[in-house]
Amino acid sequence: MLAGRPGRSGRMPGFMKVCKPPANWVFLPLMDAKKAPPSVVLGVAGGIACYKSVELVRLLVQHGFAVRVVMTREAAEFVTPLTFQTLSGRPVATEIFSLTQESEIGHINLADQADVFVIAPATANLIGKIAGGIADDLLTTVVMATQAPVLLAPSMNVHMYENPILQENIRKLRRVGYHVMEPADGYLACGYEGKGRLPEPEQIVEEIRRLLKKKDLAGEKLLITAGPNHEPLDPVRYLGSRSSGKMGYALAQVGLRRGAEVTLVSGPTTLPLPQGAKVVRVGTAAEMRAAVLKEFPQATVVLMAAAVADYRPERIAPHKLKKTETTIHLTLKPNADILKELGAKKNGRMLIGFAAETEELVANAKKKLREKNLDIIVANNVAEEGSGFERDTNIATLLDRTGSVQPLPLMTKEELADRIYDLLLSLKNTKERSAV
Repeated sequence: MLAGRPGRSGRMPGFMKVCKPPANWVFLPLMDAKKAPPSVVLGVAGGIACYKSVELVRLLVQHGFAVRVVMTREAAEFVTPLTFQTLSGRPVATEIFSLTQESEIGHINLADQADVFVIAPATANLIGKIAGGIADDLLTTVVMATQAPVLLAPSMNVHMYENPILQENIRKLRRVGYHVMEPADGYLACGYEGKGRLPEPEQIVEEIRRLLKKKDLAGEKLLITAGPNHEPLDPVRYLGSRSSGKMGYALAQVGLRRGAEVTLVSGPTTLPLPQGAKVVRVGTAAEMRAAVLKEFPQATVVLMAAAVADYRPERIAPHKLKKTETTIHLTLKPNADILKELGAKKNGRMLIGFAAETEELVANAKKKLREKNLDIIVANNVAEEGSGFERDTNIATLLDRTGSVQPLPLMTKEELADRIYDLLLSLKNTKERSAV
């Protein structure tokens, strides 16, 4: 109710006059619905991996990007321009001297429109031409004219990729500021196996998002915990929670995009690992504690998003417990409170905790914030629709050491991660100003 949308007059609905929020509650501005989506110009060179570029366009559009495709003549032999036009919803540029396309797009205009310029697949021939400053078709001309970051995703035969001339071309492009992804290992269309496969479309999308993100967390070393713990009962069964690890993994992914160095201590999950993070796999709460304490000295910020098990069986059966008609009694003993332990020895580090509640959300979160010496706590009511475990969304309230309370609307966990980091940076800036 407190996160209600303003009416046409700009005032909150009438009930807000009756239910006046506490003075320290903060209402965040609504996102600007008119803001233009980021623009990706996708260059497609002639290679068998063109079929993956089709999926790349679909994913980019799905993630809210405006996509414009530029194809070489060779690429059009593998995939028709109509396919890309249908998926992107925009005309596909293929010919530099086409009067129709030139009047509608213009290669300089196209270069200027790009927030990021991506070439996938980038063939050995195209990489060589760009490195040599050759602009003899529409794609190489637009690349030469753009001021946007350029990302190349190579795809070719393994021996072509290992060729020292190609490798020198890649090094040259990186020296002058181009971004070049590493191709994947695996079976190649030519029948060989090795490095040369186009990175998966999801990986390219993630790299694009990193390039577009402001690197305001550069220099920070984030230690993040994620997922559940599995406390064994016997060789077959364990005690665990419903945590999927999605919040912790979202924090890692967004932290990497914003330029931080990330160490992720992960309980058992099936989520894909965030590229670029140091990942430490653990099972039990004791293993998580040991891993966190080992990485803690190097961290500047700690985000404890894992659902750490509060209890573990007092005795682990050496063999599988057989089903009987009698009642089984389990004796549980408490695990160490990792968050409280870290709060006692922060030594200037920022410490962020999470509280999954079912009642008295703000009161319980404030108590945990105080007792565990946290800088920020992220509280959510797991019984609320759209919130809690095993979901891609969350409805959270952010509380911090200054006493402010920020109730947030339903959003994705990646969006929530951004809001957490925004608050983190705000607190750090306030701290630094007060120290001057």
